[in-house]
Amino acid sequence: MSELAIRVENISKQYRIGLAQERPDTLRDLLMMGFRRFKHKLSRKGSGRYDDPGHIWALKDVSFEVERGQVLGIVGRNGAGKSTLLKILSRVTDPTEGYGEIHGRVGSLLEVGTGFHPELSGRENIYLNGAILGMRREEINRKFDEIVEFSEVGKFIDTPVKRFSSGMYLRLAFAVAAHLEPEILVVDEVLAVGDAEFQRKCLGKMNDVAQEGRTVLFVSHNMSAILRLTQETIVLDQGKIVLRAPTPEAVDHYLNMGLTKQGERFWTEEELGGKSDAFKPEALRVLNTDGKVVDTVNAAEGFSIEFEYQLTEAISGLRVGLYMMTTRGEYVFTTFDTDDPELYQEYSVRPAGHYISKCHIPPNLMNEGRFILGLNASVYRIRRYFQEDKALTFTVDVTGAPGTHWPEQRLGPVRPQFDWDIEHK
Repeated sequence: MSELAIRVENISKQYRIGLAQERPDTLRDLLMMGFRRFKHKLSRKGSGRYDDPGHIWALKDVSFEVERGQVLGIVGRNGAGKSTLLKILSRVTDPTEGYGEIHGRVGSLLEVGTGFHPELSGRENIYLNGAILGMRREEINRKFDEIVEFSEVGKFIDTPVKRFSSGMYLRLAFAVAAHLEPEILVVDEVLAVGDAEFQRKCLGKMNDVAQEGRTVLFVSHNMSAILRLTQETIVLDQGKIVLRAPTPEAVDHYLNMGLTKQGERFWTEEELGGKSDAFKPEALRVLNTDGKVVDTVNAAEGFSIEFEYQLTEAISGLRVGLYMMTTRGEYVFTTFDTDDPELYQEYSVRPAGHYISKCHIPPNLMNEGRFILGLNASVYRIRRYFQEDKALTFTVDVTGAPGTHWPEQRLGPVRPQFDWDIEHK
């Protein structure tokens, strides 16, 4: 038996904008469609044009392999092509170019209630889905009670599913997809519909499925779920694979896409777009101990974060804040330039003028990794003059920091140096 569960070779999918997709009804229609595509491809090559303004490529030249028993994550922005890829692999739609090989029985959960017939009851839909997967009635009977118990919709199991709420739909659809033992489970972003308790339950079940050695393709915007369930992840952008890597690396790459990486950020009048006239941000910088703008700082030496701004009129009670987050959105700390009572009294009123608020990060505080800086300028509970959650990113290098003689990677966003005593008695 092949060790490959899925093989994708140069799959592309083109959609015609604003029009329904053609689907052949007869062999003649299929042959004519193939001839038109071949003719169109030749004309594109002859004219040197690749794109038609009346069409879009949801996927372009996507190739990858998934080994049997592997749990592979797929992440990307909205419109990156994730759902289109899963629909092709689930045979819901056909690729425009390329091909895929599926070795095994596929169970798909692409959206709430995928494969359910609204007029049939929950019980009938369980048997219908099992039959579609090629399972015998005896196999479905063995799993039936477990499916109903997991879904928690036993009271309504003989009710037509068109009367189910979206949450009930999701519960039953996921229970069917996960319990009817497909060899390959394809799951699109569906957990966003369920409540927190059911999401935890679903994640636990998917973890069990993975432990059983079944192949799982998992698309989600929940990075915690991707990190927990997958070992390797594909990053899609504009229909193409931009990275396939171990999940932590892929998630960091995805969350950093589109963020500035120069260690310095400037704001222009056009970018501000007529925001507050009284407060005008000018620049944000990460500085090393020599005062130079850097993208990477050394944790053992400490560093500074400098925010430059202009006040066109006096402001009472202004405070300038700095938020530091990991690239996964976890807050590390929040600090304001008037947290010190003496500075708060001294700058209770800030006259018009040019200012620089500088925050000094001490040595041996931050752990290695990439971090995001966010900004806030406001008068507490009265007015917010400026806020930007993702103003700048930078990297912390821990070379030479305490504990680096141990080769392991230390967990968490901070790596403080504490005082220890060792007594020998």
